[in-house]
Amino acid sequence: MKTAQAGILQPVPSQGRYLFFSLHQPAALRGALARLAGLVDGETVVAALGQTTVTALEASVPGLREMPDLSGPGVEVPTTPTALLCWLRGSDRGDLVNLTRQLEKALAPACHLDRAVDAFRHGHGLDLTGYEDGTENPKDEAAETAALVQDAGAGLDGGSFVAVQQWLHDFDAFEALGPDEQDNAVGRRRSDNEELEDAPESAHVKRTAQESFVPEAFVLRRSMPWAMSNKAGLMFVAFGCSFDAFEAQMRRMAGLEADGIKDALFGFSKPVNGAYFWCPPVRPGARGARLDLRSLGL
Repeated sequence: MKTAQAGILQPVPSQGRYLFFSLHQPAALRGALARLAGLVDGETVVAALGQTTVTALEASVPGLREMPDLSGPGVEVPTTPTALLCWLRGSDRGDLVNLTRQLEKALAPACHLDRAVDAFRHGHGLDLTGYEDGTENPKDEAAETAALVQDAGAGLDGGSFVAVQQWLHDFDAFEALGPDEQDNAVGRRRSDNEELEDAPESAHVKRTAQESFVPEAFVLRRSMPWAMSNKAGLMFVAFGCSFDAFEAQMRRMAGLEADGIKDALFGFSKPVNGAYFWCPPVRPGARGARLDLRSLGL
């Protein structure tokens, strides 16, 4: 779909950077977003707005909401509402640092950069535990159907809803498991990525099997490993035509379904933050794509 931010459908880049902004001066927001629109091509920069930003504009986006508390018994799934997200994509980390400064200046004084998380592609798309991430991702038309809003009208079609969670890995806990226990926790063999038919019900693959939900819960994952000082994990990113599929999967992972079984991933990893965003569509033009904010009155 030509009106989608291209980076949503493209493979993850070799280098990424996630910029999380809070809203500081709502009166300056319209000018800041107008400047942002000129910097967002949807490919090098994927931009997403939180409910706080849309509300400050006295606008609404059908389907946009804050992430609810999806914590389960003995499992914390925090919700940390955020005003605005920029996902920077490229191959040179220095370029992304310089681009960060441009975006920070463009959004000031309306928005403040609270944190920046550097991420990267590991191998051919592996989590830092060595397991492949996003094996069951839909492809081609199925990816567009899962990830993009369609038939909603100009200014909305090609948009996407995205759930973003920063997961922190406990590598000591993971390494304390034997190879078979590790495979059973994920539900796949690390050696060849084959799914284990006899994996326990707590295996991640079984808790999140997209076709096993009613209705089916397909999302388009574009997650990337991250590392900062001596901490590391996975920046989980799931694009959808709504938040419903993500919420269905997360509820089952957290043990909120009738069987009460929680995902084995919680034995060695946990989300430390999480937020929902709306990725506006783009309007192609002679000078390239530009963020389409007309549904917000901009």
